[in-house]
Amino acid sequence: MASDRPIREAENRLEKFNADRERLLSEVERRVVARRVAEARAGGDASLEYVLNDVVYCEIKRLESSGGKNGATDRWRDLSRRLLGMTEDDKREELRGLVRHYGKDVVGNFDPRVYRFATGIGPSLLGFLFSPTSSIKEGLSSLRNLDAHIHADGAIDAARACAERGTIVVTPTHSSNMDSPAIGLGLLRAGLPPTTYGAGKNLFSNPFISFFMRNLGAYRVDRRLKFELYKDVLKEYSTVLLEHGYHSLFFPGGTRCRSNIVERNLKLGLLGTTVTAYKNNVREGAPNKRVYIVPATINYRLVLEAETLIDDYLAETGKSRYIITDDEFSRLGRILEFFRKILVHEGSVVVRFGQPLDPFGNDVTDEGESVDRAGRTVDPASFVRGANGEVTDDDQRDAEYTRALGRRLATAYPRLTVFHSTNLVARALFDAIAQAAGTRDIYRLLRAPHGQLAIDEATAIDNLVRLRARLGAHPEWGSEHPNYLLQSAADKLADGMHGLSSYHTHPAVERTGKNLQVRDVKLLYYYQNRTAHIPAEASS
Repeated sequence: MASDRPIREAENRLEKFNADRERLLSEVERRVVARRVAEARAGGDASLEYVLNDVVYCEIKRLESSGGKNGATDRWRDLSRRLLGMTEDDKREELRGLVRHYGKDVVGNFDPRVYRFATGIGPSLLGFLFSPTSSIKEGLSSLRNLDAHIHADGAIDAARACAERGTIVVTPTHSSNMDSPAIGLGLLRAGLPPTTYGAGKNLFSNPFISFFMRNLGAYRVDRRLKFELYKDVLKEYSTVLLEHGYHSLFFPGGTRCRSNIVERNLKLGLLGTTVTAYKNNVREGAPNKRVYIVPATINYRLVLEAETLIDDYLAETGKSRYIITDDEFSRLGRILEFFRKILVHEGSVVVRFGQPLDPFGNDVTDEGESVDRAGRTVDPASFVRGANGEVTDDDQRDAEYTRALGRRLATAYPRLTVFHSTNLVARALFDAIAQAAGTRDIYRLLRAPHGQLAIDEATAIDNLVRLRARLGAHPEWGSEHPNYLLQSAADKLADGMHGLSSYHTHPAVERTGKNLQVRDVKLLYYYQNRTAHIPAEASS
């Protein structure tokens, strides 16, 4: 078992983050400005005027489309007018100012007092406040058993060994705005070091959650900003953090997965900074400052925003409503209710960590060594060196490395998926109504007559038995919750039914005599979607 040294070192480093912040920001500014100036001198479309005009155009368009206050666009219109008369030196200074402006907007903060609270009495206090207990005695019992509600497992020892040897980047799936606190508690349970992480700026609108995010190293990612300069700043900040040994966390899926399907199409922007950071380490003569990627899944019995997410996924407006600001996460009362419902169930959230990878998509051994597909140990530094042994910059090569890494993560996620009874029961019932209707098309099922949405209990149990058997034979599809492997099919059905009918505004399914009546096809579809990568059974 790895020692606690990487945890202590990470905590000490984060405690010094505020003192280091200005140096990190200055390095980001220096690199982005130098790169843009060099590209402008090389000619082409990358002139400083083009870069500045791109910012102006995108900011005016964003502010106008969002109904900004009168005068909100004045700054950008003024810059657009002044650009015509600017010298190259003026443009460079304007660029420098914008890079610093957006850098300050991105950069995080770390308060050791908040961290000690969050990792000390914070979880216990939350467990006490959110536990549906009726007495102080029962409440104190819930504090002692809080660990039972957040379960962490998987390749934890390998991840800890990598954290001791280098810098880790945790890359979890993304289902809910509760993922940030869930993965934070998961890291704590697993004995892994704390990380910095990028969080959508919209999440900071919730005062309760944003207090912790603002003070625990989260940096803000404003997905409304589409221009290249902002992306440059964001990626460079991530790169500099990794080079300086700050463990990090990215959600490769980008925003929350609306459908609840295990992510397949990953966003590779920030993921690519792992290659860049390691390349820079090798260039600086530090090839042993390794960077490791740790895949992980966050698996919920219930998802706080399920109703809003699936509505958005299925609605035509879901194509353009990229950032949801008015879902259940924005209402503190719904968060409290969510915790009250979810914490009554042992292992309500399972965080499963996978075997680490290197930035080039190679497997990593428990000792932190990279190995190729044939199992041979390889030197990761060789992937960024040319034939002469010198480090070379090759954007096309590095992009292919990142794509390979993305493919490995997408392959790992299904295997790391943990199915709660809510997922398995939803799949068993969805299979039944799909068979009765002769289609798995969700839009047709939404119009199915009431009678086709009733399943007799025996059919549901039979479907559940077969699904569990198939799952046991195919570990690449994922696995059942480890605490409930021996649960009978009847108990699994009852447990899943309770979850699907007790929390959301409308029950997904209810028992009516010997039948199970689907009340909300969309919710049923959402929870079964976690199993969507499991093929439908062939018709007999």
